Amino acid sequence: MPAPVVRFAPSPTGRLHIGNARTALLNYLLARREGGRFVLRLDDTDLARSTREFADGIVEDLAWLGIVPDLTVRQSERTALYDAAVDRLIAMGRLYPCYETPEELERRRKRQLGRGLPPVYDRAALQLTAQEKAKLEAEGRRPHWRFLLEHRVVRWHDLVRGDSHVDCASLSDPVLRREDGTYLYTLPSVVDDLDLGITHVVRGEDHVTNTAVQIEIIEALGGTVPAFGHHNLLTTASGEGLSKRLGHLSLKGLRDGGLEPMAIASLAVLVGSAEAVRPVASLDDLAGLADLGRLSHAPAKFDEAELDGLNARLLHAMPYEDAQARLAALGVGGGAAFWEAVRGNLARLADVATWWEVVAGEIAPVVTDEALVAKARALLPDEPWDGATWKGWTDQVKAETGARGRALFMPLRQALTGLDHGPELAALLPLIGRDKAAARLEGRTA
Repeated sequence: MPAPVVRFAPSPTGRLHIGNARTALLNYLLARREGGRFVLRLDDTDLARSTREFADGIVEDLAWLGIVPDLTVRQSERTALYDAAVDRLIAMGRLYPCYETPEELERRRKRQLGRGLPPVYDRAALQLTAQEKAKLEAEGRRPHWRFLLEHRVVRWHDLVRGDSHVDCASLSDPVLRREDGTYLYTLPSVVDDLDLGITHVVRGEDHVTNTAVQIEIIEALGGTVPAFGHHNLLTTASGEGLSKRLGHLSLKGLRDGGLEPMAIASLAVLVGSAEAVRPVASLDDLAGLADLGRLSHAPAKFDEAELDGLNARLLHAMPYEDAQARLAALGVGGGAAFWEAVRGNLARLADVATWWEVVAGEIAPVVTDEALVAKARALLPDEPWDGATWKGWTDQVKAETGARGRALFMPLRQALTGLDHGPELAALLPLIGRDKAAARLEGRTA
């Protein structure tokens, strides 16, 4: 079986949200697992709403997730291909001009509904004579162009939904080109898929009906029909649909919130599948779990609270080698010993700054039991310190004061760190060092 060629085709009319990321990742992971190619196709034919800023934002969002396209194309630069396909379809009688205004079409639709008929276009334009067309154009009307569907049942084996079909007799002939010569989604998408050699089209289930129409156009143009897979859609935790325009769960917002890309990728791919949702450390590992055939057919809820848990678990298991460069960028040192001491207390990577301040900065101690803390100061051992120093020291303090449990450990933690929670002090104390520890136990900022 040849390596798959897949595509992700967002319109640059807003920032990507987590639902878009699901589609992008399912495509990218399929290509990655099978040694294929991933094409980013920017559907920017809507010149009124498409912007370079949004296009750049899409590239940035994908790169943050770890997705680097093998090829990027822009539909606005490929109009000649679509024009050539239009000429072919007109020549074979599969694309025909229509002159109705939107108001006329709406009145006709209401009449059909009132008579209990489906609101399907009645193909009245096919009955126009050449003279009638000339008269309409003389009045200033310009045609939109509809594709003449074959009234047959189109069948395909869906990679997610299994055997699928749509009866094209229940559909209106789709408009492929507007009066002003611009294109709707359908034709450019088909032409690009054929020209770019796309072998697998993986997209949301809201495109199922489009598939039958696209298969008919592909066959009319003499192309090979790709494999189609329509995955279930993501909703918010409350069941609300996601929208780029409304900014629901945008990748930029999640990134600005300090979340790890693999936390988002893990949840976006595994939610609504037969796989248990869990943190996955790399895209290669995730590719082994992404199985289109094991996706649910029901919408999947994306819960930000679950995302927080995944994010923390990824950080808690992250090796120092993966964190090292990012820690340096944050101005955090301490090496592997510091990272391994504090990572279990992180919800976001940025939280590491708090613990670096405890270790390397100056903090004001909180002294709640002066007698205990003074005795602890007097018993503070000489360096060098290691992981056993804390137990040996606190055992001595316990023996001298009789304090135990929380009454022993909390006053020491508050004096040494200024906080009532945090990493194990057995690991943290050697990083703080004797000088700072002694000063803090004396109640001095250090």
